[in-house]
Amino acid sequence: MALLDANTAQQIRTIFEQMKENVKVVLVTGRTDCESCDDTVAFAKEMTELSGKLSLEVVEDSHARAKELNVVMVPAIVLLDKDGKDHGIKFYGIPAGHEINSFLMGILEVSGAGQELPQAMSDQILNIDKPVDIKVFVTLGCPHCPGAVAKAHKLALMNKNINAQMIEANTFGEMSAKYNVSGVPKIVFNDTEELLGDQPLEAFLNTMKNL
Repeated sequence: MALLDANTAQQIRTIFEQMKENVKVVLVTGRTDCESCDDTVAFAKEMTELSGKLSLEVVEDSHARAKELNVVMVPAIVLLDKDGKDHGIKFYGIPAGHEINSFLMGILEVSGAGQELPQAMSDQILNIDKPVDIKVFVTLGCPHCPGAVAKAHKLALMNKNINAQMIEANTFGEMSAKYNVSGVPKIVFNDTEELLGDQPLEAFLNTMKNL
């Protein structure tokens, strides 16, 4: 049974027409106790069939590919550019519900069709010279979460020192408890600094400067 109705699928096809270059979607699945893996595989297959510029690679978490892409949980989706380069953009958990928006934005960004930032802000992002790990905890019913995820992913795309991951809080309850996630989006930087809510890029930058 299709996850997307015909109208939604056509809307997504139209969005994908904005893509400039090819994007590879790598889905890491595994373990029999992964309750959302089957749904995530179905989701990824449907989405990637909506554009000739998208391809899908599905691997088990025991595969060397998972280690190469630094995948630590399943299900995980990693977006690679036309050259197969990993820019540190990950989705842990199915990016459905409202998060379909961050998934679509991520694909457009990696394809080269992202929105340009003011030069001064771009310079600040490019000048970050230390490793930054950004975890954005979300729930699929949260309308404000995709904006936070998209910003984190854009930072990762622009600067090789930054990695950014969407983490679906209900899927990974143990991790959510570890980071005291009581509201979303919750944004955690290098496990030390936090922001709550869909903050502007300036807030991301100011937080990263304090790391």
